Amino acid sequence: MVLLLNDLPVLGIVIEAQLARDEGKQFVWPVYVANLRARIKCPVCLLVVAASESVARWAAKTIDLGGGNHFTPWVLSPEAVPEIIDAPRAQQYPELAVFSAIAHGQDTDVNKSVQIALAAFNASIRLDADRSTLYVDIILNSITEAARQALLSMHPANYEYQSEFAKRYVAEGKAEGKAEGKAELVIKQLSLKFGPVPDSLQARIRSASIAELDAMGERVLTRQDAGRSAAIIVGAARVEAQEEFLCSH
Repeated sequence: MVLLLNDLPVLGIVIEAQLARDEGKQFVWPVYVANLRARIKCPVCLLVVAASESVARWAAKTIDLGGGNHFTPWVLSPEAVPEIIDAPRAQQYPELAVFSAIAHGQDTDVNKSVQIALAAFNASIRLDADRSTLYVDIILNSITEAARQALLSMHPANYEYQSEFAKRYVAEGKAEGKAEGKAELVIKQLSLKFGPVPDSLQARIRSASIAELDAMGERVLTRQDAGRSAAIIVGAARVEAQEEFLCSH
């Protein structure tokens, strides 16, 4: 998040939703701040939104960078963030509603988490496209799996999304899910025909479009080359054959 004054950046805020203690964060948090500071050339701070009071106390500790330099995050604990369920209030203060979803998204009361997330979601989808995309991603990644499934199950049959952005966001999510399924199928086909698929090749397959995945699957299923297939099942040639299926023709 970057605050502007007369169209110039005056403060950058890196927002981190922290669900549990992670000792590795003491090494990466200062990097986040330094990278953004170098890009926007103004003061930058880190704001940690903690999922529990114990995590908040841990996150608030000063980090020793060495050479007499220290780094101290700003921290928001759940007690410091109101539970925003009221839609008009969420629309008036959308950022606060998002913080509420982050701080209370892990609540054991799933119904309450869903109400808070829904208020933040509705407030976010009325904003500009950049903030809408960012805030909805934050909301969905801050709540429990049960709350996320409950929120996403509110399809148009029982909940009318209020903007074109929301409809597009849900449609994109469905398309991503379809692509993931096709990618896993192609990987399975390749592994059955040629053995284990290297991680690097799996990554390429998972980043492909639906059309590209369809073409890959067709090549695997329809190409007939028994001699070549037998030769490639051994050693490094296995990778060569798999890449040939994906890249040739």
